[in-house]
Amino acid sequence: MNRAIQTNMDNLWSEDRELQNRAFFHILEATYKPVDWAYEVWDVVVENLKHKDNHNRAIAAQVLCNLAKSDPKNRILKDFETLLAVTRDERFVTARHSLQAIWKVGAVGKKQQKVVVEGLVDRFKSCVAEKNCTLIRYDILQDLRNLYDQVKDEKVRGKALELIETEADLKYRKKYASLWRGR
Repeated sequence: MNRAIQTNMDNLWSEDRELQNRAFFHILEATYKPVDWAYEVWDVVVENLKHKDNHNRAIAAQVLCNLAKSDPKNRILKDFETLLAVTRDERFVTARHSLQAIWKVGAVGKKQQKVVVEGLVDRFKSCVAEKNCTLIRYDILQDLRNLYDQVKDEKVRGKALELIETEADLKYRKKYASLWRGR
């Protein structure tokens, strides 16, 4: 790992928000494609999924989702439940940022796709009592759409349409279905 990446990785956990944000955007850009240094930072990123600072938890979740494409050992399968837990974070903005990135893990391979789809289905069903249930469900269906667009697996599309049909409120069912029309 080069010095710039190491510095930015260190700055991801800074209490200086400006420094932290700059580092975050740099690391997201660097991990847009596979990197050879994923395992050098993996454990620190996973540890930060449970950090006391919600910014660190959100950053860790999004970075880990990006690092999944650089994971030939499939470590993400072991750490997926910890990652998915951040989508239930007490701070809604943290949960939402995590949820919106999680589809990237499923685009890595069939095993990852299976755990992501299963996790999202469970999350869709279990969020019914949460304050922002309809927004969570919309994000989950957007995740499934993003995943489908990437992998073109009809099982993903079928699962999303199946979830949409379980929505009792016609207004929200139409809103959710709009993600799948015209594409």
